[in-house]
Amino acid sequence: MAKDSKVIAANAAFYAAFSTGDFDGMKRMWADDDAISCIHPGWPAIVGHATVIGSWRDILQNPERPQIACAEPQAIVDGDSARVLCIEIVDGTALAAANHFRRVGDGWRLVHHQSSPIAQIVEQAEDDRASHRVH
Repeated sequence: MAKDSKVIAANAAFYAAFSTGDFDGMKRMWADDDAISCIHPGWPAIVGHATVIGSWRDILQNPERPQIACAEPQAIVDGDSARVLCIEIVDGTALAAANHFRRVGDGWRLVHHQSSPIAQIVEQAEDDRASHRVH
């Protein structure tokens, strides 16, 4: 399997654990050290294994957790580090996401996840001219 295919597969496993509420699977996706971090949409940055894993436990155990799917994953592999850039579809809303991985043994483990809303260009008429506004 190509090196980027393994990272894409690890990324897919992350989203599968999220979408099914599989906390044990999610926990296995992350590197087992305190050099991990996460920025959930609208949250401040969290750092450290206990804090990051605890955030996922709380999200996945919430019966009203959002429905999520990953689209357009693109892997960038550099030695024992990799990142996957993708679009998360969360309850029908598109977010930009970056998932950073570290090679651990034969597999890839997450060391950072971040997702945030995508700015959209909106056309607005001003004095018979079209202008663009980001929001």
